Amino acid sequence: MAQVLRGTVTDFPGFDERADAETLRKAMKGLDEESILTLLTSRSNAQRQEISAAFKTLFGRDLLDDLKSELTGKFEKLIVALMKPSRLYDAYELKHALKGAGTDEKVLTEIIASRTPEELRAIKEVYEEEYGSSLEDDVVGDTSGYYQRMLVVLLQANRDPDAGIDEAQVEQDAQALFQAGELKWGTDEEKFITIFGTRSVSHLRKVFDKYMTISGFQIEETIDRETSGNLEQLLLAVVKSIRSIPAYLAETLYYAMKGAGTDDHTLIRVMVSRSEIDLLNIRKEFRKNFATSLYSMIKHHRIFFSLILSSGIHVQDMQKELRSQFLTETQKEKTLHYPCILVISSLTLYLTQRKKLV
Repeated sequence: MAQVLRGTVTDFPGFDERADAETLRKAMKGLDEESILTLLTSRSNAQRQEISAAFKTLFGRDLLDDLKSELTGKFEKLIVALMKPSRLYDAYELKHALKGAGTDEKVLTEIIASRTPEELRAIKEVYEEEYGSSLEDDVVGDTSGYYQRMLVVLLQANRDPDAGIDEAQVEQDAQALFQAGELKWGTDEEKFITIFGTRSVSHLRKVFDKYMTISGFQIEETIDRETSGNLEQLLLAVVKSIRSIPAYLAETLYYAMKGAGTDDHTLIRVMVSRSEIDLLNIRKEFRKNFATSLYSMIKHHRIFFSLILSSGIHVQDMQKELRSQFLTETQKEKTLHYPCILVISSLTLYLTQRKKLV
């Protein structure tokens, strides 16, 4: 059964674009970042575009330009991300990954590996409209080797549609990958690129299972041994996305926050781009795979917390954390009162966080 995708940001009920435009104008005059953040993270992307149009009608000014002039740092980056139409935002991120002295392969890999063929076609179209050049041409101009070839194959967006499974073809592809890697002196990268870049999602999932059966290895293990550098990272990203896009992006978020520093750019890109698509699914995979909640790791980053606050998903996470904390503090006498304390504590924490953002 196909997974039902769920975002955290939906259309705001009782939406009034003119009133929101006036609220933002007032907030910018008073440098009220909290009001700007609260309003924009509680409106859908389509509603933000309506606010932008109303802002120009009312004040004769470009809302995004005004916001950028008033804000700085990661707060500005988040607001810019929120205000761009979703496909334009992906195109914007890809353009910035390609422009300048260096190429940000991590951004290219993440976006191109995790978008569906339909999404990639839309991104290519808006990229050319916005920047006057072909995304594929720009990628070719800034990358090289098998990494470039794999990116180009994915950008063709010609992956086979999901239909019935041909078990003979599954066996053939699994054997071909085994022959191209583990059983070969060297590696036939072209075989990996062709199969990973053109076969359907359901077919590839079967191929990965069959590969494990005939080789004794997970396909990720073979990729790790047989390839390296940017190609290795791209092939792994494709495999992870084939298995589960939410799980792949949950992992991306986890490693963006793990360690001494935080990769704010990645946090913004993933959370904004997926907020209306599958951020709830990402949150579920996050807890399952890393034994902690997205809320727990992101709660100290106020601007990102607002994106998950929109749907109230943090309440469930807080309940689980409070349950764990409570039972470690007292095992017996407080257990009888635990349900009431949990509800009161959850509500108190929820209202406290809401108050901070209003």
